Amino acid sequence: MELKPKLTEDLKAAMRSGDKLRTSVIRLLTALIKNREVEKRGPLTDGEVIQAISASCKQRQEAIEQYGQGGRQDLVDKEAAELAILQSYLPAALSADELRSLVREAIRESQAASPREMGKVMALLMPTVTGRADGKIVSGLVREMLSTN
Repeated sequence: MELKPKLTEDLKAAMRSGDKLRTSVIRLLTALIKNREVEKRGPLTDGEVIQAISASCKQRQEAIEQYGQGGRQDLVDKEAAELAILQSYLPAALSADELRSLVREAIRESQAASPREMGKVMALLMPTVTGRADGKIVSGLVREMLSTN
């Protein structure tokens, strides 16, 4: 099922059940998607919707870290609950072995030979791993594998 219709159905179900947190998170997410569609001047693909969800997850993780440093456990709990809801819409995370094999394949496909050609590899790799692996981890792995070639 495509993500946007799934979000609409989940929003209806959350409203029917009276789940205020889930309703709020899904409404924020659909607003974010609509804003991105306005910016793009067209409908988003599922990959772009996943990127939007990933960006929202990243914001929640940063907020959790900041609230934790500030000693605001109540806000940490709220953000963590929102993060869990958002993550339920992301595809399953890649294991370390799966990620390594995807990086190897992207290096082979792009014919990159040095860390200076990392951009080629990342351009091939990111559409595949968006929402399934952290970009920092992916870029570190690409850099490491290109350095050893």
